[in-house]
Amino acid sequence: MTDSAADRGLRAWLGRRVDVWQDIERRFATVSRGRGHEVAAANALLDDYRVLARDLSIARRLMPGSRVTRFLEGTYRRVHGLLARPAYSLLADMRQLLVEDVPAETRRLAPFIAAVTALFVLSGLAGAWLVGTWPELATLFLPEPAIWQVESGRLWTESILNVVPSSIVSAEIIANNVTVTLFAYCVGVIFGLGTFYIIALNGLMIGGIFAFTHQHGLALRLLEFVSAHGPVELTTICLAGAAGAALGDSLVRPRGHGRAVSFRLAVSRTSRYMIFCAILLLGAGLVEGFISADGSYPFASRAVIGVATWAIALAAMTGALYRRGGRPGAQTRRRARIRS
Repeated sequence: MTDSAADRGLRAWLGRRVDVWQDIERRFATVSRGRGHEVAAANALLDDYRVLARDLSIARRLMPGSRVTRFLEGTYRRVHGLLARPAYSLLADMRQLLVEDVPAETRRLAPFIAAVTALFVLSGLAGAWLVGTWPELATLFLPEPAIWQVESGRLWTESILNVVPSSIVSAEIIANNVTVTLFAYCVGVIFGLGTFYIIALNGLMIGGIFAFTHQHGLALRLLEFVSAHGPVELTTICLAGAAGAALGDSLVRPRGHGRAVSFRLAVSRTSRYMIFCAILLLGAGLVEGFISADGSYPFASRAVIGVATWAIALAAMTGALYRRGGRPGAQTRRRARIRS
């Protein structure tokens, strides 16, 4: 069937619009970078969207499957996705993380959390047995100045506030804890062996330190020092270790995907979980800097604070902290089923 003169004219017109479409691509690239833009830029992109819709409908009718049509379809799809994207809200994103993502990921990581916790406990017992049997091994876990202080009947923690104020202590503790936790997570990429090493090493160290202080009658005072921040801090280390073990497992057992795809999926899930771990460490660091290092707080108060913050952390992990009438997200899913 012979093309009409109008169709030939439209084809020639489309051919002269390449520069217009390239300008639209450049404006789209500019607007898609960042979040703060002028109203004029947003209005211009809306006009571009209408132009693309018109040109695409003409191209589909006259040149279906052509390179021009495919180009217009790709550009139209990208501009539509940008315009239809919901407004970004940090508050909404954090709510999604804490209410939905963290409990779901905790359930998925449950076997890894149990395994890492068991490894940590067994390593702690092994460290306590080693130092209890051979006290000289304490030099593997404590620096010489700390050992001298313990042997003279004092804990190295007692002089913390005499050197720097609570705010500086807290900031240093938070930075150190986040570094250790991220390291325990990241080394999971070595097929989980790196995470195994970090968790076992931390367990050995804590068990060995408590055994050494027990030999000098200071274990109760050390327990008093860690009772306020220790439960949350140690729990967070185990959670990060579980996330690192999941990374290693995604490489060892891809489960139907290639290793690269399996690893990418594991990273996308666990990396958001590490934000939750960082929040827990922030709280634990503040407690350690302002309460644990302050000798004016009695043991009972520290224990209550430690148990209370640990209970809150567990409730946040499982979703019980936000639960109203069922599991987190149940109300949303029920409403979606009703609408469908």
